[in-house]
Amino acid sequence: MNLAAATNESLASASNVLIYSSMAVYTLAFFAHIAEWVFGSRSKVGRTAAALSAPAAKAAAGTAAPGVKTQAGGTAVLERPEVVTRSASGTRDVPDGPGAAGGTFKGDLWGRIAVSLTVVAFLVEAGGVATRALSVQRAPWANMYEFSITFSTVAVGSYLVLLAFKKNVRWIGLPLVTTVLLDLGIAVTTLYTDSDQLVPALHSYWLWIHVSTAILCGAVFYLGAVGTILYLFRDSYENKLASGGTPGKFASSVMERLPSAASLDKFSYRINAAVFPLWTFTIIAGAIWAGDAWGRYWGWDPKEVWSFITWVAYAAYLHARATAGWKGRKAAYLALIAFACWLFNYYGVNIFVSGLHSYAGV
Repeated sequence: MNLAAATNESLASASNVLIYSSMAVYTLAFFAHIAEWVFGSRSKVGRTAAALSAPAAKAAAGTAAPGVKTQAGGTAVLERPEVVTRSASGTRDVPDGPGAAGGTFKGDLWGRIAVSLTVVAFLVEAGGVATRALSVQRAPWANMYEFSITFSTVAVGSYLVLLAFKKNVRWIGLPLVTTVLLDLGIAVTTLYTDSDQLVPALHSYWLWIHVSTAILCGAVFYLGAVGTILYLFRDSYENKLASGGTPGKFASSVMERLPSAASLDKFSYRINAAVFPLWTFTIIAGAIWAGDAWGRYWGWDPKEVWSFITWVAYAAYLHARATAGWKGRKAAYLALIAFACWLFNYYGVNIFVSGLHSYAGV
C-alpha cells in the first residue's frame, strides 16, 4: 500500500470516528433539550406571566392615538405604521408562548446547555464530513451515506444560523436533534459505504453546484416541515380552547410554551417560500449537468420525475398561500405532502427504484 492510499484510509477512519463522536454529543444535547422542557413545565406562573406580557404591553402602548408615540416631555411624534403579514385565515390573536424553558431560570439554563452541545456536535460532525471529503479528494456527497451526514450537518447549521440572528426558534432544537440522531443512525448502520471514487458520470464541477443546493434545500424544507407539524398541533390546541374544551395537562404544558399557531404558520411559509427558488435552480442545474453527462437535459429518469413532482407540490402550496384559496390547515397538509415527496425522492427513489441516479451504494 503506497503512502497516498494509507493516508486516505486514515482520513476515512478519522471521519468515521468524528461522525460517531458527533452522535454521542448529539445524544447529550437531546437529553439537555428534554431537561429544558421538563424543568420549564414546572413553573406555570412563569409561563402565564410571559404569555400575558405581550397583551399587557400592547394595552399600555395603546393609550396614545394609533400611529402616535409620546416621548419624554409630552412630545407626540408619528410612528412608522406596523407591517402586518397575512397568515392563515381564521387565526386568533394569541401571544407566543415563552418557549421550551417556560420562562424559568433552570429551564433556560438547560436550554443554553443544549444549544452549546448542539454547536459542539455540529462542529465535530462538520469535521467528519470534511475529513471524508479529504479521504476521497472530492465533494463528500456521492452516495447516500455521504449525502445523509452532510444533510444533517446543514440542517443543524441552518438552525444555528437562525439562532445567531436572534430568531425565536429554540423550540426546533428537540425535534431537530432527535431527527439528526435517527438520520445518522440510519447512515452508519444501513447506508454506510467505504470511501471510493466517483462513477464517470459524476466527474464534473456540477456535483458541487447541483448536489450542494439539493442538500441545502432539503435541510431548509425539513425545518419548514417541523414548523408545519407543530402548527397543526398548536392550531388544534387553540381551537379546543376557543370552543371551551379542556386539553390534557401534558398537551397544555407543551403547547402553551410554543409560538402561537399564527407565528408557526408564518415561519413555515417564509422558510418554504425562501428556499423554493433555490429548489428551482437545483432542478435546472441538474438538467444542465444531465446534458453534459448523458447528452440530454431531460429523460424521465425516476429522480428527475420526483424532483419535478416535489417542485409542483411546493408550488401548489405557495400558490394556495398566496391566493384567497386554501390557507391554514389545508395549506399545511400540502406542505407536508410536498416534504413527503422530497423524502421519497431521496430514500424511495435511491433505494427501491433503478435509474441513472442510483448512487445509493447499499
